Amino acid sequence: MATADPLTQPFPNGRGLRAPLPAIALLFASLLAPVPLPARADEAFVTSQPAETLSIVDLPTGKVVATLKIPGKPAGIAVSPDGARAFVTSPDGKALTILDAASRTVQHRVEVGGGPLGVAVHPSGSPAYVADWYLHRIVAVDAASGAIAGEVQVGESPSGLAVTPDGALLLSADRDSDAVSFIDTAPLARTGSVKVGTRPFGVTIDAEGRRAYTANVGSDDVSIIDIAARQVVATVKVGQRPYAVALAQGRAFVTDQYASTVSVFDTATLQSLATIPVGDYPEGIAASRDGAFVYVANWEANTLSVIDVATLKVIADIDVADGPRAFGAFIRRTP
Repeated sequence: MATADPLTQPFPNGRGLRAPLPAIALLFASLLAPVPLPARADEAFVTSQPAETLSIVDLPTGKVVATLKIPGKPAGIAVSPDGARAFVTSPDGKALTILDAASRTVQHRVEVGGGPLGVAVHPSGSPAYVADWYLHRIVAVDAASGAIAGEVQVGESPSGLAVTPDGALLLSADRDSDAVSFIDTAPLARTGSVKVGTRPFGVTIDAEGRRAYTANVGSDDVSIIDIAARQVVATVKVGQRPYAVALAQGRAFVTDQYASTVSVFDTATLQSLATIPVGDYPEGIAASRDGAFVYVANWEANTLSVIDVATLKVIADIDVADGPRAFGAFIRRTP
């Protein structure tokens, strides 16, 4: 296995990277009053790794409405497209927890072994796909039964996962191979790969299933992949140590870990639009279902920043449990 760079927080438990916020930053955070948000039937399912919890945030009010204990240092999260289930990876626990999203109850805790990190869900709601960082494979898990349905080898240290809207193809960001694997979901077979930037971590697919975007923590850029052609068609420079990408209203939003910012660029012209200051060490990022807001989990600030997509401004910071990562599709549309 390739030697990993600890500065990019590659290992699923993120050990050795916590540091206290300066007092002035804590004071500033405490002075930020909650801003009322427009009514949206969205919830955020935010994994907090050192706290070993899942915070469920009602986004219209900006309030944490439930806190669930998830053992094993939870990191990855995926909410099924229908909002019925949430899937949480626990790297230290070597497990996937499957939750009923409405009742906030655990349905299954599945031992997958290795180092589960990224997770994605088939558009039909099952199976869930789990990236095993240490054993360089993707494990498919049946959502209803919790049974392991299969596995496939990919490149070294798979992290982020994404499924095309038609469910036919799964993409895996293989961090230590500097590549993205293509997996045919029907036979669960790897059918190819493409080289991207250095150490890709998060991967996101657009709503049309045409392009994929990888955040490359080692080269401080985003690779844009034409999925049909299976080739990189553009590379966009962003801030220091990009972690993940969210897409909304023709714009890409990228968390820059070391810069404590979100870089924004136009997906058509690839021109930079803004650099938005957020909380310290931003990691997970996702857009609301209507594309009006983008939510950012700030690992060191212990907050969820809310960005207004129209103005490209942070309009609220929501307190969550210690060390939020929210790596994956963490927004749920409620009935």
